[in-house]
Amino acid sequence: MTTKVGLWIDHKKGIVVGITDKGEETAHVISAVEKQLRRSGDSPLQGSYEARRVPADNSRQRALTGHLNTYYDAVIAAIGDAEAIFIFGPGEAKGELKKRLEKSKLGGRIVSLETVDKMTDRQIAAKVREHFAR
Repeated sequence: MTTKVGLWIDHKKGIVVGITDKGEETAHVISAVEKQLRRSGDSPLQGSYEARRVPADNSRQRALTGHLNTYYDAVIAAIGDAEAIFIFGPGEAKGELKKRLEKSKLGGRIVSLETVDKMTDRQIAAKVREHFAR
């Protein structure tokens, strides 16, 4: 049974549409990534101790990267053993996922990468069907 997967992805969520001989299936993968980490405390800039209350940029970046790695692992698990993968979405996440798939030796299964804006679930499913119908 051949499985073709279309994936709309950004840093907040991924929508995986799998097309098989038996039909179509949609799965959602939600991310716990918080792009803009917030300052602790409720009042801004309180003297010389402010630097101690805000995490350093490199520590914030490490936390973001850790969350993204967990998210991408969940997306790759949702893709499963797809023979053809079509990735599309609005931002950087599709390129980051592509690199991640290439690292795990699944890059050869990627058939297309496309930039699109936000879409509804129905629009995503229609785009995937249209792409693999060609």
